[in-house]
Amino acid sequence: MSKNRSIFEEVGDSKPKPSDVKPVAAQKSDARKGIARWLMVLFALVIVMIVVGGLTRLTDSGLSITEWRPVTGAIPPMDAETWASEFEKYKAIPEYQLQNSGMTLEAFKSIYWWEWGHRQLGRVIGLVWAVGFLWFLLRKEIPRGWTQRLVVLGALGGAQGAIGWWMVSSGLGGEALDVASYRLAIHLGLAFAILGLITWSILRLGRGEAELLQARRLRQDKLARFAAILLGMVFFQVILGALVAGIDAGRTYPEWPLMAGEFLPPDPLELQPVWRNFFENSGTVQFVHRLWAYLIFAKMLMVVMVSRKSPLVAVRQAFAWMGVMIFGQVVLGIITVLHISPWHLAISHQLLAVIVFVLILRARFAALYPVEQKIARI
Repeated sequence: MSKNRSIFEEVGDSKPKPSDVKPVAAQKSDARKGIARWLMVLFALVIVMIVVGGLTRLTDSGLSITEWRPVTGAIPPMDAETWASEFEKYKAIPEYQLQNSGMTLEAFKSIYWWEWGHRQLGRVIGLVWAVGFLWFLLRKEIPRGWTQRLVVLGALGGAQGAIGWWMVSSGLGGEALDVASYRLAIHLGLAFAILGLITWSILRLGRGEAELLQARRLRQDKLARFAAILLGMVFFQVILGALVAGIDAGRTYPEWPLMAGEFLPPDPLELQPVWRNFFENSGTVQFVHRLWAYLIFAKMLMVVMVSRKSPLVAVRQAFAWMGVMIFGQVVLGIITVLHISPWHLAISHQLLAVIVFVLILRARFAALYPVEQKIARI
């Protein structure tokens, strides 16, 4: 029998059943997952940006656009007159006059598109951040304490665009044929820092705050400290790699383990003042990059051996994968040097550096917030 309806009850009146209303905890969980998915899109875009930036450098395309127009620059040349104007601007800089004199318009277009694509991707990343941030902010779905973090992430992205132009401007005057290597290093270093912040945010948002608090009871501080040290060492190696790329130092001594038949390269301190050798002497810059790689490899072996004592399978696996990739990166670096740094090996080396960096962060997170293991290690 159907339930009798009160004569005072509107036909259209219906109260939601308790099962139709999500608990507050579930709503917060959905919001965290939504923000994590948005950050995953940014994560993928930043990795593509790093790869495209590397290819722009390897194809000597970075100085093809000689002006910084954050808004109007989004529209590329659409007619012959505009292309001719852009080409004339390029002809006025040292790279064309001293290195590419006689370049055809078609050849110029090929390098122009690389740089335009690099800058356009930066605009896309900025737009994805702005749209996503405003969406979650206006819907009041950003978890407590996360608004400032997301704002900082966007601010760093904006600063990256300004630093990119600061880098490009260093190659537009005097007798410069390329951008200043130390500015390139700062530009790449900030890209990795942004990627690291996104990665850590995704890892945290992938689990609830209550779960993270409980996980801290099992944290393995020693492994977390070792991972932090290794992360700093790899970050510094990324900076050194940018210095190598900035002066094409990877193509000067195509042999291993020696350099010109010796442990040290010839005349490692010939430039004056001495500090210039660590930025401008191709032999010294490559040697420091090699030496630091050996130190990273040794540190990795020690950290992986310590991680093997962890009773948690997930922690051991995270550190094992980190070790495998660092070993692969060392091997790939040697192969790249022996083949005089062709673009496909050089960009693979840079991409693997991204993977190594992310895996170290993942291993550190696994040590700080271990997933509880029901069956103990025997």
